Amino acid sequence: MALPFDADSLAAPLGTARMTLRPIEPRDSDDIWEYQRLPEVLRYIPWPVRSREEAHVHTLKRAGMRRLGEDGDAFHFAMSLRGERSLARGEGSEPRDRVVGDIMLRVTSAEHAQLELGWVLHPAFQGRGLAAEATSEVVRFAFESLNPHRLNAHVDVRNTASAALCRRLGMRLEATLVEDVWDEGWQDSAIFGLLRGEWEARGGATAS
Repeated sequence: MALPFDADSLAAPLGTARMTLRPIEPRDSDDIWEYQRLPEVLRYIPWPVRSREEAHVHTLKRAGMRRLGEDGDAFHFAMSLRGERSLARGEGSEPRDRVVGDIMLRVTSAEHAQLELGWVLHPAFQGRGLAAEATSEVVRFAFESLNPHRLNAHVDVRNTASAALCRRLGMRLEATLVEDVWDEGWQDSAIFGLLRGEWEARGGATAS
């Protein structure tokens, strides 16, 4: 795998038709808080309920994760939607595009060239294909620049939208972990995977 990778080595942010995908920054805290606090988001992501101040500290922590090299290292792309005004508070905050979600890449095994992919999108912006657009670009970046052998995704089985996105990305359901998470009762997790060779066989494109 082409590690270590440092965010500072990105020549330019990634881009899609509607979004800029760049490293999360501390100034994104207000935008991220707007979806990080929502019950419908927390239902499927193992985040605790946080106050605005606690969420800001969490954003600072994730913004500092800029290196992929060893097991457990993670990097987070902000999904910055062009033409949508940021909710950032404070005087002197220059106008900029709003962060409506984020995408994580995490090293699960440097030795065996494996990365985990994860994502979250503000519910108000769902149903527009934004998650598929952004994750497809991050998958492309991962395989072309980081050269993993495989990508993995862990999904709460109740989260049918994320499972559908995994399949759209060409990932296959490889396992179901039965009652491995407690969330007002024991819940199952689905494990999806995509090999580099499978991605290349489709010409580096997502499944239709």
